[in-house]
Amino acid sequence: QVQFVESGGGLVQAGGSLRLSCAVSGSTFSAKAFAWFRQAPGNRRVWVASILDSGVTNYANFVKGRFAISRDNTKNTVYLQMNSLKPEDTGVYSCTQLGSGVWGQGTQVTVSS
Repeated sequence: QVQFVESGGGLVQAGGSLRLSCAVSGSTFSAKAFAWFRQAPGNRRVWVASILDSGVTNYANFVKGRFAISRDNTKNTVYLQMNSLKPEDTGVYSCTQLGSGVWGQGTQVTVSS
């Protein structure tokens, strides 16, 4: 029943920024942990960042210092602020509730060199 709708992706030049949003439904949102994953063409989906119900965040090493995950419990939305984007950040970014085994459709992020 948990559903995710990602948005905010697009085409950006290297060094630019994007903010992704993940609208969550069918969840006791404030009590759950969420994560962003990404999948580049021809690659597996990999974990990018997570945020616990407490607000504690964790990041993959390759985005530390550049990305920030946050949540708004009044909007049932998880965000991913992406700064200093690199071409290797290109991929489909999707959102999940930890433990659910379910992801959204994802939003495409393309970073040009």
